Amino acid sequence: MTFMRDEFGNAGSRTHEYGNRAKQAVQRARDQVAASLGVARDEVIFTSGATESNNLAILGLAPHAEDEGKRHIITTSIEHKAVLEPIEALQARGFEASFIPPEPGGYVDPDRIKRKLRKETVLVSVMHVNNETGVEQPLAGIAEAIADHPAYLHVDAAQGFGKRNAPLRHERIDLISVSAHKIYGPKGVGALIIRRRGNDRPPLQPLLYGGGQERGLRPGTIPVPLVVGLGLAAALATTHAEQRERACARFRKTLLDALAPLSPLYNGDQTRVLPHVINLAIPGVDAEAFMLATKDLIALSNGSACTSQSYQPSHVLRAMGLGPERIQASLRFSWHHMTPPVDWTAVVTAIEQVR
Repeated sequence: MTFMRDEFGNAGSRTHEYGNRAKQAVQRARDQVAASLGVARDEVIFTSGATESNNLAILGLAPHAEDEGKRHIITTSIEHKAVLEPIEALQARGFEASFIPPEPGGYVDPDRIKRKLRKETVLVSVMHVNNETGVEQPLAGIAEAIADHPAYLHVDAAQGFGKRNAPLRHERIDLISVSAHKIYGPKGVGALIIRRRGNDRPPLQPLLYGGGQERGLRPGTIPVPLVVGLGLAAALATTHAEQRERACARFRKTLLDALAPLSPLYNGDQTRVLPHVINLAIPGVDAEAFMLATKDLIALSNGSACTSQSYQPSHVLRAMGLGPERIQASLRFSWHHMTPPVDWTAVVTAIEQVR
């Protein structure tokens, strides 16, 4: 808020103290994000969020891929639309994509990715934590499976960054997309981590032109207040990760105990789920009926917020092999370490009335 109200300098202005203070604040934020993932300061590129970061990672690699004659991409069928749609755009340009289906538990088998590798494979893009089910993907196994192949490894870490950072520190991961608002920072800012291989950076080209900011990869005036917010949020998430995880686990237990009388069916391998998300179905209760019955008690969804304006059956649950009725009844619950207590007795009572 200080940089929103009082410090209005442009970080790109080098001729006066206002700009210098803004630049120092941006560099401090860059250091905070870098420290949280164990990368160098100059490997952090600020963006408007993980969606832009995903696009820059995937589409920005295309010119290199075309020059090298490497037009094959491997991804999974449970990725966020911010990964699937850029890949679809490349398919329209002549690229070929292999979509790896998940196991029934919602995670991808690294061996399936390894078997799809070709000499023409330029990119493997796999999310860290699924945004709908909360299932963590086996990043270490995937990194090891492709260790001897030159393909770049991109991880959409929007849902896991700041909550489970250790897997993201794996040096085989070349590109990492993050958003501030997933770790309680401001909306509209994120970062793309571009990790070097030795002295070489992944050969990305910018999607926008018109300035030299962010090493020429993301032109435009840096939104200093938002960047400062991302940096502070990353630092706080790193410092308080264990306490936050314990608080989320306690909330999860309370939720599960309260809903137990309704005999919920859980979507995804619950041994692989982060403690702040759960996806479930209540037998005999349609998801829309559940949300209507509890709208004055809790706020929840039946899928990603990015697609909630025009609901379509979850492509994630469908890829996991769940049937139409199960998908229609499924709901996504999420919370955080500061979520206030919920009157679960009232929630269960409301559900029983529409069951």
